Amino acid sequence: MSQISFGVSTWLWTSPFTTETTALFPKIRSMGYDAVEIPVEDPEKIDAKKVKAALQQHGLRAVVCGAFGPGRDLTHDDPAVHKNCFEYITQCLDLCNAWDAAFFAGPMYSAVGKARMVPPEQRKVEWERAVKNIGKVCVLAQERGLAIALEPLNRFESDLINTAEDVMRLIRDVNHPAAKVLLDGFHMAIEERDLEQAITTAGDKLIHVQVSENYRGTPGTGQTPWHAFKKGLEKINYRGVVSIESFTPEIKTLAGAVCIWKNLAGSQDGFATDGIAFLKKLLKS
Repeated sequence: MSQISFGVSTWLWTSPFTTETTALFPKIRSMGYDAVEIPVEDPEKIDAKKVKAALQQHGLRAVVCGAFGPGRDLTHDDPAVHKNCFEYITQCLDLCNAWDAAFFAGPMYSAVGKARMVPPEQRKVEWERAVKNIGKVCVLAQERGLAIALEPLNRFESDLINTAEDVMRLIRDVNHPAAKVLLDGFHMAIEERDLEQAITTAGDKLIHVQVSENYRGTPGTGQTPWHAFKKGLEKINYRGVVSIESFTPEIKTLAGAVCIWKNLAGSQDGFATDGIAFLKKLLKS
């Protein structure tokens, strides 16, 4: 699996990503990463040209991920919320083009944290909204030569798309070639019965992979069945980025949103260096 490359999210250290966050790039590169995952919370805080120059200077590829709070919800009852979300997604797609990223990733079908018990009739309405609006996002992406990578979330963060099977159903209903998949090992550890099967279910639609341990910690230090993970990637001949995504408890707003109440490693730098060492040993062998 030597053609897999490795990335890390700047969320491991800080939030939100701004132009100044590029100060992390030399460290990320020196740790052996090929790519940096850029979570775009506020596009207005990012100078695309300066970020591109920093990416080029340090030899890093960009992976662009979205942040979808309550104001960015394509299943909301209010069309004005959809409009706000489309405007944000368009800005993110333009950043993808600016940084030569091939796709925009994230759980863009609904708001993160929207986890409720609702009647089947309401669930059907929201599913149909997701299908319709993700279809529109696919058109926006295709116009820019891009794909989108849709991410299932665990049941505590979404009541719409939790598994590889769920996201593949959404993609079938959307029926657009730009609709692809991102799988995150943390969410998979909660929701999937079989990691290998989940990865093969996504198959050639899988264009990005995120990882951390089952407790959001350093890969290789928890209960994730990594050999099943590896076998799944081998079966589909995955050739994209495997990127570490976790968070720091020092950024209180983000930590509260993802329920991280304490440090998950001795240091965030140690998390990144130990994590890539484990992943390279696992996936390069």
